[in-house]
Amino acid sequence: MAASAVQAAQTAAVTTKSIAKSLLRDPSSIHSRCQAQQLHAQLLKGYSFPYTASSILAIYSRLCLPDDSFRAFSFIPSPSPSSWTSIISCSAAAGLFSHVLFLFQRMRSTGAPPNHKLLPNVLKACAALRSSKLGESLHACAISFGLDSDLFTGNALMNLYCKLGGFQNDLNRSEEMLSRDFGGGCASKIGILERNISRLSAGASPMDNVRKLFEEMPERDVVSWNTVIGGDVENGLYVEALRMVMEMISVGLRPDSFTLSTVIPIFAELGNVSKGKEIHGYTIRNGLDREVFIGSSLIDMYAKCTLVEYSYRVMGFLPNPDAVAWNSIIAASVQNGQFDEGLRLFREMLAVKLKPMAVTFSCLMPACAHLTTLHLGKQLHSYVIRGGFDGNVFVQSALVDMYAKCGNICVARRIFDAMPSVDMVGWTSMIMGYALHGPAYEALNLFRSMEMENGKPNYVAFVAVLTACSHAGLVDEAQKFFDRMTKDYGITPCLEHYAAVADVLGRAGKVEEAYDFISKMHIKPTSSVWSILLGACRVYKNAELAEKVAKKIFELEPSEIAPHLIMSNIYSASGKWKEAADMRMLMRKKGLKKQPACSWIEIKNKVHGFVAHDVSHPCYGNITEAWEALKDQMKREGYVPNTEDVLHDVEEEQKIANLCGHSERLAIVFGIISTPPGTTIRVTKNIRVCVDCHTAIKFISKIVGREIIVRDFNRFHHFKDNGCSCGDFW
Repeated sequence: MAASAVQAAQTAAVTTKSIAKSLLRDPSSIHSRCQAQQLHAQLLKGYSFPYTASSILAIYSRLCLPDDSFRAFSFIPSPSPSSWTSIISCSAAAGLFSHVLFLFQRMRSTGAPPNHKLLPNVLKACAALRSSKLGESLHACAISFGLDSDLFTGNALMNLYCKLGGFQNDLNRSEEMLSRDFGGGCASKIGILERNISRLSAGASPMDNVRKLFEEMPERDVVSWNTVIGGDVENGLYVEALRMVMEMISVGLRPDSFTLSTVIPIFAELGNVSKGKEIHGYTIRNGLDREVFIGSSLIDMYAKCTLVEYSYRVMGFLPNPDAVAWNSIIAASVQNGQFDEGLRLFREMLAVKLKPMAVTFSCLMPACAHLTTLHLGKQLHSYVIRGGFDGNVFVQSALVDMYAKCGNICVARRIFDAMPSVDMVGWTSMIMGYALHGPAYEALNLFRSMEMENGKPNYVAFVAVLTACSHAGLVDEAQKFFDRMTKDYGITPCLEHYAAVADVLGRAGKVEEAYDFISKMHIKPTSSVWSILLGACRVYKNAELAEKVAKKIFELEPSEIAPHLIMSNIYSASGKWKEAADMRMLMRKKGLKKQPACSWIEIKNKVHGFVAHDVSHPCYGNITEAWEALKDQMKREGYVPNTEDVLHDVEEEQKIANLCGHSERLAIVFGIISTPPGTTIRVTKNIRVCVDCHTAIKFISKIVGREIIVRDFNRFHHFKDNGCSCGDFW
């Protein structure tokens, strides 16, 4: 029995040895880490085959297992060129780019030469790290060893210069690096370098240099063309990119999914959706329309061209959409105002067991902000924390923006303060949040902190700080920021900046000055800019200037209803009832209908909507009863209705009755009777809060002892302690 057992063990050992040899001869049959580790274990038991260490390293590298590769590599006393190639390739595939460069430096210190398999990976790492100086050194290395004519090395060099933004021609520095890398006797190599690199002129654009490399390549494949096309797109050279696609086809190469997904966004940038549809047709004819890269690009293109229904169709034809495609369709919905649809698609994405990415939440947060659905925003925030995305700077910035726009500026500030590093989006979101909620000086102080910590604010940051000045009536500060934008940062003012300054002048009653400011803009004012001044004319009852401004608006946008309504109200406020009636007759003639004033409140995760004098709500009886009780208390506290904004030729009693039925009052009273004492009431209104409602809500807040937050068309109003965060300036 003992002899039989020994014989069986020997047979098993021979069999194992035979299998190990077979696997080493054909390592492609190993598909998992477990299989690779089992083979490695057998080799460590004592089988000594030639080059087994480098062979097992090659297997780990092919499976992209960096930890196992590093362990195997550490046991090789004198790595061969193939071992260096394996460990560097594995590091590059795993995204360990700094480690790639460290290993390459170690390899060069041993005198081992680079090869055509290894150098593209090192160039890839250099491109990812945006190392211009090292990029020049690697180019010199490729030329010195005659690898620059290799197809894969050439592709990697072009990709490197696309990422670096061009090559700086400095031969003296290149000579110094070349001497350090390759030792003495490099005169002939410098000659090669001069002949080959001097043609990349210092004054050329980044893509000119890339194109020169492309033209000098002895062999090109689809990747070569895609690299140049992608670089052109990245640098905004859209016409050049499309020309390259046509040339590619003319030499007999067929654009692949990468080519098409790269050029499809061009048509959104150029606003040429018809050409985009032609490319879409090409993908269908060539069977590429069901590839997720193509599908995601088409979804984005149609969304940016406001054809979101086409985006939905493209998504419907994708057989197995990945997370990128889902993110694209969610973003398409939100960008086009389909907020509920965006949230529904997110739930559908979760239902098919796809894990969201950081960008998913960055896309979704604006939906909650626009819908002002705080409970959904909180749910997403919880998901962010559970998924480990709360450390992502883009998600954190989106959360700051979402909480600010949903009325919870305190939570927005807490998230902002907890951010380890704040990007420009985070700064602008917080500054704009304060601008909309009232604390203007907090916004200005944050802007100054951003200047000190972040260096250079962008044009969006100036929109935010000018909005803060506008909402607080800080005329001098607004003018200073507007002047500094161009003087200190070289930012040319755009419509948003002009609109903000016009707004601050108009709100401060300087309507004639605002008119002159708009008239002298370096770009043609739009109807929206003139409308800001028209609104100020209404507040300050300047009918004469209002007529001049309205005339300009009607020329630009004859079918826009808001200026017609404002002029009708201005005439009514001035007692010009005939002119007001004529304006309303003109509106009817043009088929213009007034948007009804609506208010929304969220109670127990359900949104309730109200319009003025709304009797349709199931709780209308309770709302009316509670309002009558409140009204009596308000009178005792000193509330007197302000009927100036009731622009109808009716009796005073009827005017007061009209005010009592305003939609925000109904929503607020419903919130009071539907929530426990002390709960903050949050209401959203689609138009500006009237003067009387603003006064009334102060009294209501004081009587019931609650903070009431109302978001109207312009800003947030925090009513508390018989005051409002806007300082009665809105």
